[in-house]
Amino acid sequence: MYDDILIPTDGSETISETLTHGLSIADDNDATVHTVYVVDSRMTAAASGDTSTDLERSLEDDGREAVAAVDEQATQRGLDTVSDVRKGTPAKTILEYADEHEIDLIVIGTRGKTPREKVTSLGSVSERVVDNASIPVFVVRGAGADE
Repeated sequence: MYDDILIPTDGSETISETLTHGLSIADDNDATVHTVYVVDSRMTAAASGDTSTDLERSLEDDGREAVAAVDEQATQRGLDTVSDVRKGTPAKTILEYADEHEIDLIVIGTRGKTPREKVTSLGSVSERVVDNASIPVFVVRGAGADE
């Protein structure tokens, strides 16, 4: 049913719960696991000069480590992997990656928010992906403030 599954990562601790579900689904379907880390171009644009270059380089390094961690766990299960580190707006870039690679399912994590955070938030990456995806999205709720 699912040949290619995308598990985006931001390198945070919440990826472990997302991987539990995503890798299980991939294993059940003998699917290729794709992972992508997005260097948020809004962050690097806000920095200036050398600071911007240093920040981008640091975020790219973080991204390579984050996708390598996902690749390692998928490989331990005998799954094929494809990984990428891209620059852009996270939700948009995740959806572009999914379209380019004909992804069948996106497994993405989120963290719980307090009621105040829900009111003041402009929307999380996972919410934007769900709202704009043309394919199924499996959202894994991670640890958060209201649990």
